Amino acid sequence: MSLSWEVTNQYGQARTGKLQTLRGTIDTPAFMPVGTQATVKAMTPEELEFIGVEIILSNTYHLYLRPGSELIARAGGLHGFMNWHRPILTDSGGFQVFSLGPMRKVEEGGVAFQSHLDGSRHFFSPEKAIEVQNELGSDIIMPLDHVVPYPATYEETREAMFRTIRWAERSKGHHNFNQQSLFAIIQGGMFEDLRMECARELLDLDFPGYAIGGLSVGEPKEVMYQVLNQLAHKLPDNKPRYLMGVGSADALIEGVRSGVDLFDCVLPTRIARNGRVMVPGGYLTLRNAQFARDMSPIDPDCSCYTCKNYSRGYIRHLIKANEILGFRLTTYHNLFYLTDFMRKIRQAIKERRFDSFYRDFLDRFGALNSFKKE
Repeated sequence: MSLSWEVTNQYGQARTGKLQTLRGTIDTPAFMPVGTQATVKAMTPEELEFIGVEIILSNTYHLYLRPGSELIARAGGLHGFMNWHRPILTDSGGFQVFSLGPMRKVEEGGVAFQSHLDGSRHFFSPEKAIEVQNELGSDIIMPLDHVVPYPATYEETREAMFRTIRWAERSKGHHNFNQQSLFAIIQGGMFEDLRMECARELLDLDFPGYAIGGLSVGEPKEVMYQVLNQLAHKLPDNKPRYLMGVGSADALIEGVRSGVDLFDCVLPTRIARNGRVMVPGGYLTLRNAQFARDMSPIDPDCSCYTCKNYSRGYIRHLIKANEILGFRLTTYHNLFYLTDFMRKIRQAIKERRFDSFYRDFLDRFGALNSFKKE
């Protein structure tokens, strides 16, 4: 089998596990850095490995358009192309396609869209999304799904949810590359009955893992947490659960508390390029003048390369001067912070003190001026 899953510890709904793929084991709960263009921006694969990253995510839509999945296949797939030898998950490109707005048209067969790069016309069917990911050679792949914006009406959400189910069934029927594992994506917006109906239909199709999509699309976090609390723990205990597009520390710990195993988001790398860094109390914006003469590390308690060697004042200087090193240092710190945060969560679950860890985190988080958007 290309994937196996084992729950190793459970505390309430929170759990640790081992997700075994052909290219390695992922200790969960885990955060996946996003390498949209076959690179996690500002980082080398060797740096990611040193930090302890066990799996990354790449984007089917972007890689299909540039440089093309056929070229990547000739280079030995994504792993050979980008020199990353641990597991990779690729999303289907559905979110990116639906984000194109008037540049795309949805029909039952799939989605017609224009490239954001050059305006060229393309068509993604569920089958096409599988074929592209087969060429990419990732370890875990996702089916094309119909994502609705927030807010959306009940009828719009219901129609998209049923289309997602039909597309998932078509995707599974077309997928025959046994070295890849195809997860399903549960849609249904913010409506509990639609989420549960979608879950029931997809569980009957028996996928090796289940993702929760269509969250972190502009809804208040309290709404997202409500959906997670209703849904995540009702998914099979013997299958990994993946929450798509979530990457702030507060959302990660709430997801774990609801029973989620895998997460991904561009947040830590995107905000790093704006000079914003993650710390236990929330976020620091190193561009701010208050840090110009601050020779302390980003986080005195952090053991990452950035914090052991560079000061807030120096990093601010680099960022203000638009020097590449500044953005590399902030990115390194943010990815280390989240990777280490997930390690600490796993340890707290294992030692049966997750409740106190959760309370201590919430007591500290928000003490600084927090970054509210996902």
